[in-house]
Amino acid sequence: MKIRRRNFRKIAEPENFWPSFTDLISTIALVLFFLMLLAYLQNIISGKNLEFAQRQVIDTQRQLEVANAEISQAEKNLRLLMDRLEEVKAEVELGEIALTLSEEQIEEQRQIIAESNRELGDLRMRLTGIALLRLEVLEQVKANVEAELGRRNAAGEELVSIADNGNIVINEGLVFNYNSFAIKPEGRDLLTQLATALERVLDDMSTQTNIDAISIQGHTDSTGSAAYNRDLSTKRATAVVTFMMTENPSLERKYGSYFAASGYSEFRPIATNQTEAGRAQNRRIEIAIILKDDQVRNIIDDYLEDSLEVFNSPRGN
Repeated sequence: MKIRRRNFRKIAEPENFWPSFTDLISTIALVLFFLMLLAYLQNIISGKNLEFAQRQVIDTQRQLEVANAEISQAEKNLRLLMDRLEEVKAEVELGEIALTLSEEQIEEQRQIIAESNRELGDLRMRLTGIALLRLEVLEQVKANVEAELGRRNAAGEELVSIADNGNIVINEGLVFNYNSFAIKPEGRDLLTQLATALERVLDDMSTQTNIDAISIQGHTDSTGSAAYNRDLSTKRATAVVTFMMTENPSLERKYGSYFAASGYSEFRPIATNQTEAGRAQNRRIEIAIILKDDQVRNIIDDYLEDSLEVFNSPRGN
């Protein structure tokens, strides 16, 4: 019995060895499998990471290219701005120069205007002097008549007056009867003194030089037709001129060419024709002193010539 048990143990020992070796091999194989699987997975993950990184690199390169393009455009814009800045600076400098020139021109124009104003004031004074000359002549004639005959007649009527238009006015009633052109006896003294006064005025060469004509004007009221009044006013003016030349032959001999007679009918009233007093004022003889136009023209021409010299003179001298 004992021998059988030993044989049993010897036979059983090899059977326990081989299963352990197999398990070891299986374990090693499993470990290697997992290692390979892990390596494979790592390769896959690394590949994906590499691909992601490559895409990131590409995106970064694109962004860098866009940034470079923006930088280039910014540099270009900056150069344009710098060029424009230089242009603006140049324009500002030119503007400052132009402003300086403008200020100089303004000052020059101011001086020209001041000179023109001075000359214009002188022209105004000279023209005013000519205008006053006519009034002075009439005042002189009026004073001469009043010195001989007084200022008013027995009825208290003013012998001669100076109207707003600068003419000597003789009331028709002092010289003519109503609706007549025959000179009244009391009017003869007045016209005689008037002729003497006019001769004295014309004897003054400084005055005579500026006188072109002495117009004796007849005026009527509106009673009757205009044609009748025109004829009557003309006959009265002519009667005055004829009487003065007849009574003072030297006046006609020396200055007959200065006198003219004209009739204005009813068309230049100085008062209303609706009342008798107004109509009496409208029936009148006026004496107008007509100055020579060439005297005024000469003054104006002299002024214009002086003005042109100012404007045509070289600047900056």
